[in-house]
Amino acid sequence: MRAAAAVVAAVCLTVAACGGSSGDSSPGGGGQPAAGTLEALWRAPGADVALVAGTSDYQTGRVRYSFLVVDGQGRAHFSDKARIWVARGLQQKPFSQTQARLETISVPGSRYQADAPQLFVADLDLPKPGKYWVLAEPEGGTKIQGLGQLEVRTAPKAPAIGDRAPVSNTPTLRSTGGDVGALTTRKPPDRDLLRWSVAESLRAHVPFVVAFATPAFCQSRTCGPVVDIVEDVGRRLKSTPVRFIHVEIYADNDPAKGENRWVKQWRLPTEPWTFLVGSDGRIKDRFEGAYSAEELERAVREKLLTS
Repeated sequence: MRAAAAVVAAVCLTVAACGGSSGDSSPGGGGQPAAGTLEALWRAPGADVALVAGTSDYQTGRVRYSFLVVDGQGRAHFSDKARIWVARGLQQKPFSQTQARLETISVPGSRYQADAPQLFVADLDLPKPGKYWVLAEPEGGTKIQGLGQLEVRTAPKAPAIGDRAPVSNTPTLRSTGGDVGALTTRKPPDRDLLRWSVAESLRAHVPFVVAFATPAFCQSRTCGPVVDIVEDVGRRLKSTPVRFIHVEIYADNDPAKGENRWVKQWRLPTEPWTFLVGSDGRIKDRFEGAYSAEELERAVREKLLTS
């Protein structure tokens, strides 16, 4: 599967390297940009680079957008917050301005560490389908602006918030006779996440979190940390009714055999993916790529434990 771009080692470091075209789809078309436009903000003093996005499957409405700001030497720039501007075109004025927060996306002491230990995350309101431009500037430190583009669809590729969760008979310790190797590529095995299937949790009307990830074969280094975080939050919320489930990506845990049937049932275009499903069987929230334990715990408490 294609990994989310935030932590892929080979990334576009400048807009030119990403293959921008002429006209409104590419900056630097010549002349001075009009005051107040997104391109004018991007051309302000400081290094100009491309954003490295960690998400790619967007639908209209509230969008979780994660990204890195990486300079021409491949160094990621971090600060507690980053300013964000959003516009429909480079020569247009931003219609939205907000802040991105910095999230830590690994569990301390784990053998699985992401390529970047942290990630910026912003919640964007994108009301219509189409292409949007995003400009991000970390606050404080070296002056640098990152420019990125995203495409919003009326309906995303993966299941959307509000959709019914597919009734997937995902494997468990019980269904495999305790064959842990058939269930997970994580070392040590994540036994706490292998007790329940998606289908039986839906039948029992129990809220659950399900993460689709392969720690051993992920095309980026985000899958191991994601499983770690799901297990960590599951332990924090052990006294609640919420179940936490891990499902591998490949048939028989063999990349040569392609994606397994559960990934196909959920129509997952990237990896890893995590979904929060309520007791009514509907998806309450979803996370593409990496996220922090604080993000996940907060979402579980707000979306699964308050309804």
